Amino acid sequence: MRIGRQDDPHTAICMADADTITIRGKDLCDDLIGNIGFADFYVFLLTGATPTPAQSRLVNAALVAIAEHGLTPTVQAARMTYDADPAALQGAVAAGLLGAGTVVMGTSELCGRFLHDIVTTHAASGDTLDAVVQSKLAARKAAGQTVPGYGHPLHAGGDPRTARLLALAEELQVQGPYLDALFAVERLIPSVYGRQLPINASGSIPAVLLQGGFPLGALKGIPILARTAGLLAHLFEESTRPIGFLMADYADRAIAYDGPAR
Repeated sequence: MRIGRQDDPHTAICMADADTITIRGKDLCDDLIGNIGFADFYVFLLTGATPTPAQSRLVNAALVAIAEHGLTPTVQAARMTYDADPAALQGAVAAGLLGAGTVVMGTSELCGRFLHDIVTTHAASGDTLDAVVQSKLAARKAAGQTVPGYGHPLHAGGDPRTARLLALAEELQVQGPYLDALFAVERLIPSVYGRQLPINASGSIPAVLLQGGFPLGALKGIPILARTAGLLAHLFEESTRPIGFLMADYADRAIAYDGPAR
């Protein structure tokens, strides 16, 4: 029994035969290898279009901004998994990437969808942007939800990556409703949540990328692709300067047992 719509199966990404490899209508060897950077190639794979200079710089900047942030939970999971089986590099990378969820790494997509909802609602409703944002924030608070893309446990005073990404967008003259929504949410959060939550990297990245024409449905791939590079760097270091078991030992000593006495 077949499930889903499969009556007209096609792919527009790649075709390979004995002599050629065609990707989105271009010959891999003649047109692409040596002629396009990897980040631009990623956009080309996604959309079939070569990114504009502004899109190229923004995507590259987003990937660099989110690739590395120290010994995060995903890095710790990857390092410990690698130490358990150094022959399975791919398993250790996968262990780190499996943590891309609604709290870590996946918030760029959540924020992007939230901003897109604001932008589309504002365009269709005729209400002011502030009124739309106030309503959306109130609904999230009533549902017990946080605001993705705002606040950071370490960068409480403001995420330095956000400042750089927004400055780059301004330099490239990338502006419009997604960035307007991004700033409006930051401005109105205190009136709904009672505290200031500055824009973090997971807020600025979707705003500048969506404003630059990046597809909404592909946003989650940005932190996954970027953090893959970061994880590979950590695992290469782990192979020569292992700290995974040391982190496990510190965790064991840091967590006190409070169960029943023997």
